[in-house]
Amino acid sequence: MSLIVQKFGGTSVGDVARIENVARRVVATRQAGHRVAVVVSAMAGETDSLVRLAHAAGGDEPDPREYDALVSTGEQKTIALLAMAIQRLGHPARSFTGAQIGMRTDAAHMRARIQSIDAARIHEVLGAGTVAVIAGFQGVDDEGNVTTLGRGGSDTSAVAVAAALNADVCEIYTDVDGVYTTDPNLVSAARRLSRISYDEMLEMASLGAKVLQIRSVKFAMQYGVPIHVRSSFSEDEGTWVVREEDAMEGLVVSGVTYNRSEAKIRLRGVKDQPGVAARLFGPLGEAGIVVDMIVQNVGQDGSTDITFTVPRGDTRRALAIAEQAGAEVGAAGVLADESIAKVSIVGLGMKDHAGVASRMFRVLASEGINIQLISTSEIKISVLIEEKYTELAVRALHAAFVESGAGQPRAEA
Repeated sequence: MSLIVQKFGGTSVGDVARIENVARRVVATRQAGHRVAVVVSAMAGETDSLVRLAHAAGGDEPDPREYDALVSTGEQKTIALLAMAIQRLGHPARSFTGAQIGMRTDAAHMRARIQSIDAARIHEVLGAGTVAVIAGFQGVDDEGNVTTLGRGGSDTSAVAVAAALNADVCEIYTDVDGVYTTDPNLVSAARRLSRISYDEMLEMASLGAKVLQIRSVKFAMQYGVPIHVRSSFSEDEGTWVVREEDAMEGLVVSGVTYNRSEAKIRLRGVKDQPGVAARLFGPLGEAGIVVDMIVQNVGQDGSTDITFTVPRGDTRRALAIAEQAGAEVGAAGVLADESIAKVSIVGLGMKDHAGVASRMFRVLASEGINIQLISTSEIKISVLIEEKYTELAVRALHAAFVESGAGQPRAEA
């Protein structure tokens, strides 16, 4: 008898009819002889509504403790409704909040990190033949305060529950039927991958692919939890996210991703001397601003330009910090640009194939697309370009690296 953790997102539980559909799916899994724990998100739009209420009552920066207490109620509505729907189908089910299953987190409200889960409580419920319906996205700190894990936290909750239970698989049900080689809304020739490694999925998630939340992939990789990304509205196989050795060989590039939510900031004419970068990036880190790509150019007169990217929502704060640091180190000027996009190619096969970067640059050059910044790792290459060329770049790179490949053993038509 397998132990399966199933996670259903907000779209999958968007109304009572969809909750009933989820209940039928859970019951079918149980009738197939499996023990089932289900982790659910709030109904589609529920969290946004609660966030608006929080700001209406609490202003621009509502109290973090009370904010978490409020927004966590969205998942509590879903677990109760789903448990009722399963019971109505003649099968036992019990709903549990994060606190009730001992989902212990740190005290960082609105972005808490999971520390432990009381697996014995869930095992007891499953052992009695009952479906455990668990609220994702939330936990409780050592003081008993409700905490939330940040947007997309239900994915992380599900993988964490699967790891704690030593489950055979964590099935992530969503409104798409798997992980694609690129956004099928942009490229009609995008293909669903049958398998992808944790490393590849982690890169794709961090570079703009929205199928899985980054922290959930990290959790799965750390604890060896196989993830199966599937559609809530189809019985078809989706995409398995697994260890590198379990992922089939064949694709040099597994995917092309893009991210339009970053901004570029440039400090001009900074003296090229020790400590300058620290005076800039230290305050940015202290402000909780995540810096992505960084390039430093050295001029002949001993000055340098420092260019970096940040999330677009942090542009104003990052620019203020950069202007302060620039004034302290005598920069000639500070500029910000939000009309940029990051386009990336990702693939384990890149480790064993020379010339991938040069081919990528040639493809973009042939389309008249100028590269502003470049960032690389062992399995990805990212470039910063003008935002208006995003779709053109994605289509051209997908055609060059995926569609033109001879045989695609890890991709499905």
